Amino acid sequence: MRRRRIRLPLLAAGALIAPFLAVALPGAAHAASATATFAKDQDWGSGYGGSYTINNGTGSTINGWTLEFDLPANNSVASLWNATYTTASSHVTVKNPSWQSTIAPGASYNFGFNIAYSGAYAPLLNCKLNGKPCDGTGGGDTQAPTAPGGLTGTAGNGSAALSWTASTDNVGVAGYDVFNGSSKVATVTGTSTTVTGLPAGTYSFTVVAFDAAGNRSAPGGPVSVTVQPPPPDSQPPTAPGTPTVTGTSSTSVSLGWTAATDNVGVTAYDVYNGAGLAATVSSTSATVSGLAADTAYTFTVKARDAAGNVSPASGAVTARTQTGGTNPGGGLKIGYFTQWSIYARGYSVKQLDTSGSAGRLTTLNYAFANIDPTSKKCFITNHAAGNDSDPNAGDGAGDAWADFGKGWDGGSSVNGSTDTWDQPLAGNFNQLKQLKAKYPNLKVQISIGGWSYSKWFSDAAATDASRKAMVSSCIDLYLKGNLPVIDGRGGAGTAAGLFDGIDLDWEWPNADGHLGNIYKPADKANYTLLAQEFRRQLDALGAANGKHYTLSAFLPADPAKISAGIDIPGLFGQFDFATIQGYDYHGAWETTTNQQSAISLPAGDPSPLKFSSEIAINAYVNGGAPKSKLTLGIPFYGRGWTGVPAGSTHGLFQTGTGPAPGTYENGYEDYHKLKDMAASGGYTIYRDPVAGYSYIYNGSVFYTYDDPTEIARKTAWIKAQGLAGAMVWSFDGDTSNGELMAAVDNGLK
Repeated sequence: MRRRRIRLPLLAAGALIAPFLAVALPGAAHAASATATFAKDQDWGSGYGGSYTINNGTGSTINGWTLEFDLPANNSVASLWNATYTTASSHVTVKNPSWQSTIAPGASYNFGFNIAYSGAYAPLLNCKLNGKPCDGTGGGDTQAPTAPGGLTGTAGNGSAALSWTASTDNVGVAGYDVFNGSSKVATVTGTSTTVTGLPAGTYSFTVVAFDAAGNRSAPGGPVSVTVQPPPPDSQPPTAPGTPTVTGTSSTSVSLGWTAATDNVGVTAYDVYNGAGLAATVSSTSATVSGLAADTAYTFTVKARDAAGNVSPASGAVTARTQTGGTNPGGGLKIGYFTQWSIYARGYSVKQLDTSGSAGRLTTLNYAFANIDPTSKKCFITNHAAGNDSDPNAGDGAGDAWADFGKGWDGGSSVNGSTDTWDQPLAGNFNQLKQLKAKYPNLKVQISIGGWSYSKWFSDAAATDASRKAMVSSCIDLYLKGNLPVIDGRGGAGTAAGLFDGIDLDWEWPNADGHLGNIYKPADKANYTLLAQEFRRQLDALGAANGKHYTLSAFLPADPAKISAGIDIPGLFGQFDFATIQGYDYHGAWETTTNQQSAISLPAGDPSPLKFSSEIAINAYVNGGAPKSKLTLGIPFYGRGWTGVPAGSTHGLFQTGTGPAPGTYENGYEDYHKLKDMAASGGYTIYRDPVAGYSYIYNGSVFYTYDDPTEIARKTAWIKAQGLAGAMVWSFDGDTSNGELMAAVDNGLK
């Protein structure tokens, strides 16, 4: 069975509007000097945005300017715009851009930047404009302090204690910067410090004194310090106490246990639901959620220390979730917003609002994030995808301009505001933030992979190190929001708070998908290990933020692909929910017309491979998947053939001559266009109310698709089965008033 998600080539690469130019200030009194004023705006805890405004208070034009400042320890420049810059160790030198080399008398110029930092915020140091202090105090002090003397160092356990004799200065020493090689590790006002967190090895330290005018001494030292490794820790913690059940609901079990002990210290506890990892916490309690109602589960706990030693398992405890009433199912309504829908289809995030679809959703998946072919990590770039028939079509591809670069005007944005040239986050990401602000219960997930971007999943999941690296990169990029700076947009923390979870769309583990995809037998076990790593790191981030981050997946409907690559019990122990492909059961890659999304197998189906939603869902339920975590995919598009004879079935199960004409791809058409075709005359709608599907036919062209009538039938089946809900692919196929999404919503109420 073949499944495709259409990815159009990029139509544009992002470019910002020309930056803010120097603006004359008529009527302002001229000061005696040029100054530069620092301003700090938002601070997100691991970075902040700032700017310098250069004011020419003299009576002469400034022809070329250079502004310098020093970074505090553990600070770095994440991005800088409207100027050029270089860094040497902790010293930053900013020069005028080529398009604005002069500043007229009484005029000003502004450049901005993002600073990343760890620890506590500290201000920038030693600002100079064209060699003089930025506050315009004249720069009378140009004498540097003497070099610090007598630098000594003593090794400690992962640390180095340093001391030196004081420098002298004609005005006064303001402080000392301590360097490990070329990296600043401390700034102090006294003559000693201790550098901590050092792995075993030999380090070379120097010290530079500076005064209030920003003059810097020659370095004192160097001194070499050899830090010895701590003794190896091979002793595991003791087993935690047998957990006790502290509470239950229809979907969760709460547990508590007595602490384990360790010779160094316990760093985490892993809670297991049977053999599957269910949660990782740092405390001695946890709540395992996403469970099926009225079901017994057995839990154990293991402790870990910083060296990775794992304790024996605790004793086991069995708990049963509550009945949860009648469990009618259908609570989840999930949909995919495609990154590229803003181009040829002209479908924007705002249309989710104006169509009414946003208010009918519980979860929005943004498609798709890609995996770097070299590092095997999540990444964002501007690089057009190749032709879909190319096995390397997705290698290195991405559309950062659509994601966070494109500026939207007030008439096209969710909240009516116009994006400005200097805002760090624009594009679809900023529109989704606005949508979440309007619909605070809406969850947004980043979906990784898809038809064209699943090529490198197998390699990324292959080893413990590669899994950890991939998961960490995806969380850093999307959940922590540390976007790359591309065309002046992005930067550390700019997308923080946008995404509430991650959706895995690996197509397919240990089975063929897009031409050129890598797959191997180890994928089945490695997919479970990858999901466990996502669950572990998401829970760790959630523990720090006081939030639960969701993990979901898109999974195959083909029983052969399920058997080859899906460890049902292992995976569903990690997922909050998973969508089972409910479409592309047949298409024009086959010569015989057929249904693409039937609930059950139609009578007389001649195909050698039998597919239906019922067959797919039963494969997962019989394999151990809880119905309370299963959602069924619903297509907002159709599959079609041309050159189809009528036969005795109005074109059904007949041999066509090829794919039907389609707007974006032959054999594929969006629902709203199929609706117009059916209404234009010449086509007749046919239905199979028993198997649950429909098609239109005009004597030659045959298209099978879901309309509101079939969606009502399908959502009733979802509820009757007690499934978690439905997923739709994708919003841009719907009508302008969202009639298919309304049918999904109404059917699941």
